[in-house]
Amino acid sequence: MTLSKKLLTMTALAALVIFFAGNAFAMKDSYNYMSPASLQNAIDTKADIAIIDIQPADQFKSHHVKNSVQTCAYPTKTVADTEKLNAAIFELKKSTKPIVIVCPGGKGGAERSINYMNKQGIASYRLFILTNGQGGWPYAVESN
Repeated sequence: MTLSKKLLTMTALAALVIFFAGNAFAMKDSYNYMSPASLQNAIDTKADIAIIDIQPADQFKSHHVKNSVQTCAYPTKTVADTEKLNAAIFELKKSTKPIVIVCPGGKGGAERSINYMNKQGIASYRLFILTNGQGGWPYAVESN
């Protein structure tokens, strides 16, 4: 990687950190939350983030946030559920980008997903729950 490319990458990463630090999330019950407006802004500006959708397959098929990765891990209550996150976790460990978890309501399933990701070595500061989940998403959705 050339020096200018490294500098550009570092500058972009610094800008993302500043962006996310400035009201992009709020701490609540020891989890980071990202508002729909902040996530939509990140999508619009092509920020380097990962959007992990844990909705059941039928819900993902009918509506999901643009660029989200389907895992079908909801409700993440069993070993079989959480193991559905493993492929995404394998890829996420290769980067340092922020990760937004989208579940139907932005509560228990997302929290359990974050707890599992923490146990797999992904740092808490990288993990965000979409406030109110897919059910609270007021912007355009994709469907399959």
